[in-house]
Amino acid sequence: MSRHDRRASGAFGPSAAWLSAVAASLALLSGCSKHSAPAEPAHTVIALPVEAVDGALAARFPGEVHSRFEMPLSFRVAGQLLSRSARLGDNVKKGQALARLDDADALKIQAQAAAALDAAEHRLTFATQQRDRDEAQAAQNLISQLQLDQTHDAYASALAGRDQARQQLALAQAQLHYNTLLADNDGTITSEQAEVGQVLAAGQAVFGFAWSGERDVFFSVPEGQLAGVSVGQAATVSLVAMPGKSYGGRVRDISPAADPQARTYRVKLALDTAGQQLPLGMTAQVSLSAPAPSGPVVRLPATALFHDKEQPAVWVVRPSDSRLELRRVTVTRYGEHDVLVGAGLAAGERVVMQGVHAVAAGEKVEPVAPPHPEDAPL
Repeated sequence: MSRHDRRASGAFGPSAAWLSAVAASLALLSGCSKHSAPAEPAHTVIALPVEAVDGALAARFPGEVHSRFEMPLSFRVAGQLLSRSARLGDNVKKGQALARLDDADALKIQAQAAAALDAAEHRLTFATQQRDRDEAQAAQNLISQLQLDQTHDAYASALAGRDQARQQLALAQAQLHYNTLLADNDGTITSEQAEVGQVLAAGQAVFGFAWSGERDVFFSVPEGQLAGVSVGQAATVSLVAMPGKSYGGRVRDISPAADPQARTYRVKLALDTAGQQLPLGMTAQVSLSAPAPSGPVVRLPATALFHDKEQPAVWVVRPSDSRLELRRVTVTRYGEHDVLVGAGLAAGERVVMQGVHAVAAGEKVEPVAPPHPEDAPL
């Protein structure tokens, strides 16, 4: 081999070997890239872990505080209203005089009845003396039996007349007493319905009156929710004017007929105030509790509910691989905006809350929280 050939062989031989090695490496890398699968993209979904909740349903209604006993106060007799000694909002005691009628006519009737009684007693005295004389003469056969019978009849008539006159006087005295309107119990004047100088009929209301003591809350229930209200049902009452305070109560009366204008039913709730006198007319918020479902339940927004054929279901994100699983559930109660699930879900499992019709079983997802707090489930 010539020197030129050896120099050529020594200069270019290693370069060729290196190029062959590089080419082989590129071929190997090219072969590997053909067999590796691209990473699967994850679908972003709004999903949150569920929590166990109290399944008792609380229906809320606005109400108003009332006395247990409320009634109009009126005179038993007719007459002209002479004076009023009570005003709207006054707290009065049992037996306190509240108003008076003009009693001039009642005094005259009483005097007439008293005079009639005096005359009847004089007639009875004479009839008694006549009876005693005739009975003594009849014992000596000085008068006939017919005359004695007539004397006994006159005595009986005089006795009955005296008794009748007594009753007439008692009635006249009662009529005079009825000219003064008295409070029949401790309570509060809630309205004024007659003015001084007005001529009133018997039984016409003069005041609205509410007894002291027990308090009720009145509220109205739409006919669509009446089935969820029953006598004896427990409730919690909060007062707008007393934040932070609440009182227990029970339904004691449900109106049998709907209000003709509002088409709602009046419900009376007996309020347990522990002796506290709550002001009448205060605005209240009534929460009626229905029996809670047996066993733990979770609350989901209605948008989370899907259906597997005819069965309700939800999309659950498996924690192991972040893939979706369609799981059937048992709905114990449907609400206006949410549902209560009694079986099929456990607390802590992550459930898709929105977009349930845009995903599929086995799909890989990336769960995220709602963008706005108001979008979170109830």
